Amino acid sequence: MDGRKGIDMFDKLEDLLIRFEEILSELGEPTVTNNQERFRALMKEQSDLTPIVEAYKEYKKCRQDIEDSLSMLEEESDEDMRDMLKEELNAAKKRVEELEQELKILLLPKDPNDDKNVIVEIRAGAGGDEAALFAAEMYRLYVHYAESQRWKVETLNVDEIGIGGMKEVNFMISGQGAYSKLKYESGVHRVQRVPETESGGRIHTSTITVAVMPEVEDVDVVIDDKDIRIDVMRASGNGGQCVNTTDSAVRLTHYPTGIVVYSQTEKSQLQNKAKAFALLRAKLYDIEQQKAHDAEAQLRRSQIGTGDRSEKIRTYNFPQGRVTDHRINLTLYKLDKVMDGDIQEILDACIAADQARKLCLINQEA
Repeated sequence: MDGRKGIDMFDKLEDLLIRFEEILSELGEPTVTNNQERFRALMKEQSDLTPIVEAYKEYKKCRQDIEDSLSMLEEESDEDMRDMLKEELNAAKKRVEELEQELKILLLPKDPNDDKNVIVEIRAGAGGDEAALFAAEMYRLYVHYAESQRWKVETLNVDEIGIGGMKEVNFMISGQGAYSKLKYESGVHRVQRVPETESGGRIHTSTITVAVMPEVEDVDVVIDDKDIRIDVMRASGNGGQCVNTTDSAVRLTHYPTGIVVYSQTEKSQLQNKAKAFALLRAKLYDIEQQKAHDAEAQLRRSQIGTGDRSEKIRTYNFPQGRVTDHRINLTLYKLDKVMDGDIQEILDACIAADQARKLCLINQEA
């Protein structure tokens, strides 16, 4: 790789390699092992740098292999040996190209929220009961996907309808890298199918909205007590039937934004209050993120789709058994598997497209 851009990249890689060795050395010192906070910070930094360092070490080895093969070719006269050396040379050159691309991607600026847990909100949109039924199916889709990743799912609040649907559901998914994968699910999801209640066999189109928000701490979002009204009440089930005889349900109203959140999934009022505040913090943080997003045209261009919550991102067509992601023009004919939580192929394609766009943006700015 020639030019100033290449030099900058490899200068940075050399610096990261030096830093990685410093971390390993520091982790072996007794003063660090006795300082849990410092130890955790170093382990996290080591974990982040490991894939970059391993790829860079392999890159350097491949470059050395190329030099060795070229040197041996100059001295070798046996044709069979020369053919073998040429094969090794071509393989090393190909791998060098692959590693250069891999290193570019590894060096892309990370989303600071990527390692966070997520709070997911699913709302039924157009389509009445059919939309609510689809919202419940999408909730189960994400639960199954989370289970496949060995992540924990905790329901914060759910507004059910009597036939098994959900007008709205809020839940937290806790696990390594949850936001880095699920952030691509935000947007409008459309379903096309014949509802069970449809006697004429006509295909209906319904929609739901999914919002994926990083979990945020108290320090990330400061909520003034005077801006909040806290109401407590008895939790209720479908049709107003009491499911709890104490005032354990909590409703929070945030005056400046008009946001209202509700939690009744726990028997303890304190637990419901904690869940409601977690949901409120995530919503307020999300509003600030959206404002920043709208203000930065450059960032919009580097993302998959527009990043707008009203953007239609995916269609689930049941008669044809297909799923289409409109942002990346990907169509899969395995709807049953997708609805059972098998969405990794879609997420991987979104991640790859996002990385390609960011690389293109960086190259344009260089």
